[in-house]
Amino acid sequence: MLIPIDLPPGFYRNGTELESAGRWRAGNLVRWRDNTMQPVGGWVRRQDAGGSKLSAITSNPPRGAIGWQDNSGGRWIAVASHDALKVMTSSGTITSITPGSLTSGRTDAAVNVGFGGGFFGKGLFGTPRPDTGTLSEATTWSLDTWGEYLVGCTPDDGTLWEWQLNTGANAAAITNAPTDCSALFVTPERFLVALRAGGEPLKVQWSDKEDNTTWTAAATNEAGDFTLQSGVSIMSGVNVRGQSLVLTEVDAYSMTYVGPPFVYGFERVGTSCGISSRRALVAAHDGAFWMGNRAFFAYSGGAVQELQSDVADYVFTDINQSQVSKVYAVANSSFGEVWWFYPSGGSLECDRYVAFNYRENYWLIGEMDRTCGFDRGVFRYPVWLTSGGLIYNQETGTDHEADTPYAESGPFSLGQNTMHVVEMWPDEKTQGDVTATFKTRQYSNDTEREYGPYTMSAPTSVRFAGREVKLRITEASNNDWRVGLPRLIVRDGGGR
Repeated sequence: MLIPIDLPPGFYRNGTELESAGRWRAGNLVRWRDNTMQPVGGWVRRQDAGGSKLSAITSNPPRGAIGWQDNSGGRWIAVASHDALKVMTSSGTITSITPGSLTSGRTDAAVNVGFGGGFFGKGLFGTPRPDTGTLSEATTWSLDTWGEYLVGCTPDDGTLWEWQLNTGANAAAITNAPTDCSALFVTPERFLVALRAGGEPLKVQWSDKEDNTTWTAAATNEAGDFTLQSGVSIMSGVNVRGQSLVLTEVDAYSMTYVGPPFVYGFERVGTSCGISSRRALVAAHDGAFWMGNRAFFAYSGGAVQELQSDVADYVFTDINQSQVSKVYAVANSSFGEVWWFYPSGGSLECDRYVAFNYRENYWLIGEMDRTCGFDRGVFRYPVWLTSGGLIYNQETGTDHEADTPYAESGPFSLGQNTMHVVEMWPDEKTQGDVTATFKTRQYSNDTEREYGPYTMSAPTSVRFAGREVKLRITEASNNDWRVGLPRLIVRDGGGR
């Protein structure tokens, strides 16, 4: 009997192992395109003009990055840590532009687990907590461009900084701008927007159009401000198609340009959809995606939608909740994906990822040391950074350094009785680049027996038996392989 192993794309990691029957359950550095499994693209350290690999751009973990092009065609990368702001040319020349008066923040979060710590609605109701400590999140940066200039802000410092491309000068405070802000962004209409302006938790304030030094509203300008109705504290904002989106700890608001005298109109478009960290939000595919406290959300106009996630149980059980403020989202538009880097339960730094493919509607999980980055556009490849400050071009080549792409299925049944498999017919584009391992058992929680790994040939001779079988595909050669629909030759053994 010929049985196809027809598993849908993406990972399913909610609930028990048996709940992932007939799905891929675990893996690393793989994705699917048109139902065909393939490795995630490799990565290469960025180099200087002489071809030498660049050393770390920051001495502490990067918490913000952006790439842009100036009016003369020069390309820049800005990278920020809790105590530094640096820029790099496309040829690899690195310059510190850290303001001398910058208030340094924290590398790690210090969380009050006691009564009154954190924000209302987080954690489990009724769980006793000691009355100790205070809440201090890890410091992250919001970075954007004002024309060809760089602008940025951290919630610990609160100043709106601007750098005007002069490598001989540090970033400087924007004249007349509000202080004690938590984040900023620039709207498509060319307003600079400050969030938590003046230290007011729900205040959104914007400069005059095309003039980021005018912040006091008057009949002769379009500067203004608005205090949101609800949400505890504003976390972040981003531009989506035809409007902007502002997220609080609890709610989501659209921010739409309406012109004078009100300039911007605000509408609450989502409740109980607050964001987990200031950098867990990214714009992609004419909308925005973010990680909440126990779910993932999307907005593309209308109302916020909770994404049905096949891996939410795994991610939110796995994540280090005390360091959740380090979660960082990046778009990977070439593949229709949004990635979130997060620290696992046993790590202080982001060492794992969860990704959503919005084109084909499936989820990915895996391990990767990345703390921030940005999508391709100005640069040919996505640029992501490690916790050690190393800068990598992503999705290029097939080199994954010490990591090995693989995918392992949940259990699938070969029939009511014990089935004996004698042969496998692989479906590979480049046969021999992956191996297959089978794990069998008679019932859930039974001791597994492992067979393989088998090097692929056409056909591949195998010998194993069991009621429940799991398949593991592992990269064997560092090539751009593809795996489609493998099939098994099965003989009914008739056993219990």
